[in-house]
Amino acid sequence: MSPLTLRRRGVRVVALAGVLGLTLTVPAGAEAQGAGRDISRDTLAADDGWAAADGGTTGGSTAADAQVVTVRTRSELVRALDGGSATPKIIRIAGTIDANTSDDGEKLDCADYATDGYDLKKYLAAYDPRTWGGARLSGPQEEARQASAARQAERIELAVGSNTTIVGLKGAVLKGASLQLKGADNVIVRDLELRDAYDCFPAWQPNTGGLGDWKTAYDNIWVRGSRHVWIDHVTISDKGHLDEDEPTYFGRNYLRHDGLLDITNASDLVTVSWSRFADHDKGILIGNGDTATGDRGRLRVTLHHNQFENVVQRAPRVRFGQVHLYNNRYVVPADAHDHRYSLGVSTESAVYAENNAFTTPGHIEVADLVKSWNGTALHQTGTLFNGYPVDLLAIHNAYNSGSERDLTADVGWTPTLHQKIDSAGEADREVARGAGAGRIR
Repeated sequence: MSPLTLRRRGVRVVALAGVLGLTLTVPAGAEAQGAGRDISRDTLAADDGWAAADGGTTGGSTAADAQVVTVRTRSELVRALDGGSATPKIIRIAGTIDANTSDDGEKLDCADYATDGYDLKKYLAAYDPRTWGGARLSGPQEEARQASAARQAERIELAVGSNTTIVGLKGAVLKGASLQLKGADNVIVRDLELRDAYDCFPAWQPNTGGLGDWKTAYDNIWVRGSRHVWIDHVTISDKGHLDEDEPTYFGRNYLRHDGLLDITNASDLVTVSWSRFADHDKGILIGNGDTATGDRGRLRVTLHHNQFENVVQRAPRVRFGQVHLYNNRYVVPADAHDHRYSLGVSTESAVYAENNAFTTPGHIEVADLVKSWNGTALHQTGTLFNGYPVDLLAIHNAYNSGSERDLTADVGWTPTLHQKIDSAGEADREVARGAGAGRIR
């Protein structure tokens, strides 16, 4: 029998349809993933968001057989990434890979990276705001912190080059790593759990927020200056080291994580789909500065069918970009440590939000979902809040007019690259069942 080729949610698949008497065909040597099929050479569908524009996103689908590898250790993964080369490649991750390991596979902890006499107690004593004040940090402990941080960065920052596909096999986890897409073109990351990009050496910044704050270094995925990126069915969280469990120093939570996914530095044509972002403070940042005017005309991003669960803020926060946000599911647990906002509307952003669903406890109100910093517009339609239709724009303007300018509904563009947009209620159910690693159907 011939295999039946189907399209579901924008992914080309070869499916086993037993009731039709069809036979599953899988490439020789392929390893089980995505409901028993090989997804390694999948490409983004022609209508699936911004990453489908201008030639689309194919990742490493044209890789020669010699460039299709399965990796089980950090050292193997580093070799497969080939220093961020543009050679077409497919990297399959098996089991759990911990980036905080030596070349010999031994587990490394923060003490292994510390150098030049760095000591947290000495650092806190040296830069206590009551004695140090608001001046820029300098001196032996700050120099030692920087040297120690550089040692960790050398281990956990992994460069991903152009024409690369990274896929997880069943149950695959990449732990403690920061995937760095810097100046890359045509990258796919799918069906993989990424967790706990943990910073051993946060920096104290005396003037941040007026009273100072802790600054951390690593995003689980950082897309900067890159184009044509498809991130699909990934699960990203702080699992293992929740920031809410960290101590307080200088009156501020000693954060150990930065963003789950940052898209910055004039990156463009990105689709993030069917993924789960969980248990984290700063979720997704699109555009990293109000003065980064080089981002104008770029940062075109589609976010659809993603779940944001217990994400305190930035789901996403947007500057400059044209962002299509549809059919996403937001869940704020009853016992959530904190919640600041979900949608951040910042300088020159143009967010077009359709049919998204929010579920929150009683102390979170509709007016808490949107936050504006120098934003001017937000298009929204079809929003559900705890099962009831609401107008995010009207409520934001009504409740925040005293502290923020009213937002208009005209964002200056209308999305055309998208697949079927479900009702918010249907999307809520579908995303709960299908988003995240290990759930490709």
